[in-house]
Amino acid sequence: MVDIRPANADDEPALAALDRATWSTLTSPAPPPAREWSFFREKVDFADVLVATVGGEVAGYVRLRRATPLRAGDHVLTIAGLAVDPAVQRQGVGSALLEAAAAEARRRGARRLTLHVLAPNGAARRLYERAGFVVEGVLRGEFCIDGAFVDDVLMARDLGARGPCHRSG
Repeated sequence: MVDIRPANADDEPALAALDRATWSTLTSPAPPPAREWSFFREKVDFADVLVATVGGEVAGYVRLRRATPLRAGDHVLTIAGLAVDPAVQRQGVGSALLEAAAAEARRRGARRLTLHVLAPNGAARRLYERAGFVVEGVLRGEFCIDGAFVDDVLMARDLGARGPCHRSG
């Protein structure tokens, strides 16, 4: 059974190890995390990270953040990271994290949830599609990874929340 909870400081070693274990050129255009890399950096708040546990052990996480610092975009949150321990992949952990992220985004008043995924990462794209995300744009050749140009795919999910569009000031 997958349990989802907010992250806490004690999760730091497990989350950093998870990022190192799941990094590949299919998942990130950034260099691999260094051994001394810290998951909860200056701009990562515990409240923005949901942790999945299986049998009491950290099995994955999803990190949310505002899509833009502009008040006009307050109705949109983005998934800034998702990782699932390879030992428990394809067992519902990723799906549970995406549903928890959507619920948390709704709780925060968001109407939309967005994410970016590298085009060659077919497994992730299928997971997102099953969770209700649709392709809204493609940045062609956005990254050069391993000597090849790779598209960055923007996907989004309508959260069904309705309400007024507040004037930006």
